[in-house]
Amino acid sequence: MHVTEIFFSIQGESTHAGRPCVFVRFTGCDLRCQYCDTEYSFYGGRQMTRAQILAEVAKYPTKFVCLTGGEPVLQKELPELAQELLDLGYEISLETHGQRPLDRIPRGVKKIVDLKTPGSEEPHTTFRELERLQPGDELKVVVCSESSTRSSGAPTRAGSERCESRSTSSTCSPTRRSAATRPGWSSTPASSMPGSCRRSPPR
Repeated sequence: MHVTEIFFSIQGESTHAGRPCVFVRFTGCDLRCQYCDTEYSFYGGRQMTRAQILAEVAKYPTKFVCLTGGEPVLQKELPELAQELLDLGYEISLETHGQRPLDRIPRGVKKIVDLKTPGSEEPHTTFRELERLQPGDELKVVVCSESSTRSSGAPTRAGSERCESRSTSSTCSPTRRSAATRPGWSSTPASSMPGSCRRSPPR
C-alpha cells in the first residue's frame, strides 16, 4: 500500500472532533479539488505492507484510526486492512470523496464522505455511493460560495435530509486553518446530527 504518513494527533473533523486518533494518510488522489489542503499526499510516499501499517498504528495510545488521503479507496488492499484493524478492536473512520465504489468497505467502518459542491471544481456527477451510507456514516460539505448553498445537487428522498451549509465567506481559502476560523466546513451524520469540523494536520 502507498502511504504518505502515519501520525498521532487529535481529530478535528466530523462528530469525532476532539478524539485522540491515529491518522493513516495514503498517497494519491484522482481529484484535484480547489480547496484541498493535503496536496502533498498526491505524490511521493512509500510502499508499506498491511503488516507494517498495523505495527506502526499499534505504537500509539488510542484505538481510533482514521484512514485518509489522498483518496484511500484507491488502495486495492484497503478493505482487507480495514477488516484487520476492526478484528484487532480498532474503531475506524474512512475519509473519502465518495466517487469510488464503497461496496467492499467493511460495515464496521464509519464512512465520512465529502459531498463535492460546484465550488470544489470536482462536483459529484453520480450519487450512487451515497446510497451505501449507514447510520453512523457522515456527509461533509465544503461551501465555497453563496451559490453553493442553493443546492448540493444531491437527490433527496423521503426520510432523508439534504446536507447543506451556509458559508460566511464568498470564497474558499486553501490555507490551513483551525475549525474556529474556517467557515463553511460542516459535517452532517447520516443520522442527521450536525457538527462542525476541520483539522489542521501537523506539518
